[in-house]
Amino acid sequence: MHRIDPRGSAPDTVAPGFLPGGLVLRTARPGDLDQLATLLTERGEAADAIDHRLIVDDPGSGLASCAVVIDGERVVSTATLLDETLVLSGVPIPAGQVELVATDREYEGRGLVRALMGWAHDRSARRGHLAQIMIGIPYFYRQFGYQYAVDMPHGRAARTVPPMPAGYAVRSAGTADIPAMARLQDAAQREYDLRMPHSAACWRWLVARTGSSQVVAERAGRAVGTGRVTPPGEDVVLGEVAAAEPPAVAALLAYAAGLAGAGDLTVLERGTALEAHLAQRPPAANMYYARVPDVAALLDHLRPVLSCRLMAAGLAAGTGEIVLSFFRHHVRLAYRDGAVTGVRTGGPMQAPGVAGGAGLAPDLVAPLLFGPHGIAGLAERHPDVYPGPDETLMRALFPPVSADLLTLYLP
Repeated sequence: MHRIDPRGSAPDTVAPGFLPGGLVLRTARPGDLDQLATLLTERGEAADAIDHRLIVDDPGSGLASCAVVIDGERVVSTATLLDETLVLSGVPIPAGQVELVATDREYEGRGLVRALMGWAHDRSARRGHLAQIMIGIPYFYRQFGYQYAVDMPHGRAARTVPPMPAGYAVRSAGTADIPAMARLQDAAQREYDLRMPHSAACWRWLVARTGSSQVVAERAGRAVGTGRVTPPGEDVVLGEVAAAEPPAVAALLAYAAGLAGAGDLTVLERGTALEAHLAQRPPAANMYYARVPDVAALLDHLRPVLSCRLMAAGLAAGTGEIVLSFFRHHVRLAYRDGAVTGVRTGGPMQAPGVAGGAGLAPDLVAPLLFGPHGIAGLAERHPDVYPGPDETLMRALFPPVSADLLTLYLP
């Protein structure tokens, strides 16, 4: 982990941290931008450099959202932290998302990403985030406390492509379309227990970026559908389809198929409206990474959700404590008349069943709170998860969670 120099720094920046070999980790500066663009393009694609510039030029994020590792004056590694909001059963959860991670090939294997992830998690904590969510390459981010937790939509081939319905048109969206697109996305996400809408800043980036395009389907001059497509000239992906009426779905599919031409069209599944047009779901497991740095703090924040679950399950009567052990530490959730009133932490507890509690491996916290299996499903899959003697209570508190997350990059 990088060492932070205690000398003063601006409120939203980090003082230089000194790494082995004379490398320095610090907040990005204007003079770094050209090198950052080159690095992100070399290790990713040109669209990444454009995205990065949109983020650091945005007043809602700025250069303070990006850190670099430098060797002398040379930028050799970078990462950017975005502000997000997860919403679980109506309760907003401040969250962070690490993106645009890149390291010069000559400097790989020196722990630079680990140092940058430490910076990102420190910044995330300072910004009041209670979780982190991200898309990342397989396995890699599990090294930094992330777990596969939330189902991603599967990319599925378009089995049937309807013609453009009469009276509908699809066009590229601009800044003026953001309110309508946001409303359509909000409506599409209502059916999910866990959702992550695009932030106001992310909407600004999405209509300006080149790596994908926002589109709207219109009828009689009114936006009735929206989606997101990758550029033509390659296999096209259509995602984030949200429609107020079925013909708008057909319009978006027809538009994306036109972009694909002779190439393949892949559609990211979402809800039931697309199902009739999609080929069979592939068997591969696709999941978002999530990280919960302080489970007690997150559970305390989620007391309204837990209380509602107790009430809905008819478990409102009485007073007591709910024990959940992560083996090296545990939490006790106090409840009274159906309301979870507080969260206490405790030390190691190897046999929580004796205390009437449940046991859960600590690396399964994010799947427990955000995932599709709930405590019962996790117990079927992992020997170190068990609901304990009061399984009815634990199933009510920690049920399967349906999710729909909107991220800067399509999954």
